[in-house]
Amino acid sequence: QLHFVESGGGLVQPGGSLRLSCAASGFTLDYYTIGWFRQAPGKERERVSVISYSDSDDNTYYADSVKGRFTISRDNAKNMVSLQMNSLKPEDTAVYYCAAVWGEWLHYRTNEYQYWGQGTQVTVSS
Repeated sequence: QLHFVESGGGLVQPGGSLRLSCAASGFTLDYYTIGWFRQAPGKERERVSVISYSDSDDNTYYADSVKGRFTISRDNAKNMVSLQMNSLKPEDTAVYYCAAVWGEWLHYRTNEYQYWGQGTQVTVSS
């Protein structure tokens, strides 16, 4: 069965950090673009960050709301993708999902992503 297992969510104070991880099971990530999405209560799912499998210097995307605070990375040898989140704000509170789509483009539509994780809750609160 092809799926992701996510980990790393939790409760953190404003200004704190969390690292989310996403491990693929049943398939290898080598030729997939991986995205992190989030969904807060009552809001639409939002694309947060994306990393292509391309080796180019321009193989990542960040939403304006997280640029400079979040860093996405991938380790194909471990079949994992991570999202380092620093300087967290209350508005970052959401369920975070990782997802994969076959190909190397950065701007696939959300509904084009083929495999999704179960989601992990991130709560930023004092």
